[in-house]
Amino acid sequence: MKTAYLKYLLALVLFGLNGIVAARIALSSYETVFWRTLIGSAMLAAILVASRQGFAFLKLRRSLVFLTAGGVSMGVSWVFLYEAYQQVGVSVATLEYYFGPVLMMLLSPILFREKLTWAKLAGFAAVLAGLFLVNGGSLAQGGSTWGLVCGGLSAVGLASQVICNKKAAGITGLANATGQLLTAFLTVAVFTCVKTGFAITWPADDWAPMLVLGVVNTGAGCYFYYSSIGRLPIQSVAICGYLEPLLAVVFSVILLGEAMTVPMLIGAALILGGAAFGETIRPDRRQD
Repeated sequence: MKTAYLKYLLALVLFGLNGIVAARIALSSYETVFWRTLIGSAMLAAILVASRQGFAFLKLRRSLVFLTAGGVSMGVSWVFLYEAYQQVGVSVATLEYYFGPVLMMLLSPILFREKLTWAKLAGFAAVLAGLFLVNGGSLAQGGSTWGLVCGGLSAVGLASQVICNKKAAGITGLANATGQLLTAFLTVAVFTCVKTGFAITWPADDWAPMLVLGVVNTGAGCYFYYSSIGRLPIQSVAICGYLEPLLAVVFSVILLGEAMTVPMLIGAALILGGAAFGETIRPDRRQD
């Protein structure tokens, strides 16, 4: 369990750096997602073959269905998220995207029979309030209706992605990450070709950050992510997942020189404190 938490936190750090790396790539959002999923899935597939782990997981038909559904959900979620980035801005899109864990937590008692404790609910409420303080200042800027719809659909995709992964019993670690990311790539490839045709360009002047985004942030990040969330309670995944947008803001302040306001500092404290509270406080067993 400790190893799973460490892998999950490392994945959140890598995902939190996505915006920093992507800011150096002069491509459209669709092309960026296309190349990052292609590079990441190719890297993981090569490692899976080289490690001689085999493809025995393909015989687990029921789990394979959920694995494929999770990969499609990932691809769809990213496509809608990047469209929302363009339509309503990164802050508002991120705020909508991270309502996905709200859905996950609400569905966990039904789908996974996980009890909602008062500590989890209190910690989750603090984290949600912190997210509003960190990113909510951009809500007044408004945006297109279509952009807001895309943000909401990206949240549904995120929740569906994690839930399907939890249901893919027996497919874990490298095989899980490879299957999810490869399916996500195929989904994004179809969407991108429909959207822009086959005129997909490679960032000749920005190949270094694209490789970093594909190999490290996407390939390695997805491996750590999918090899850990299957072993963690869905509510833990939901609460701790809010560290990713917090890390994105912290990295933007440190690496891009963006300003950190007082509300953002308070929001950061709420996110960290709420996540820690929800994960460390255990209700008295005599009250269960």
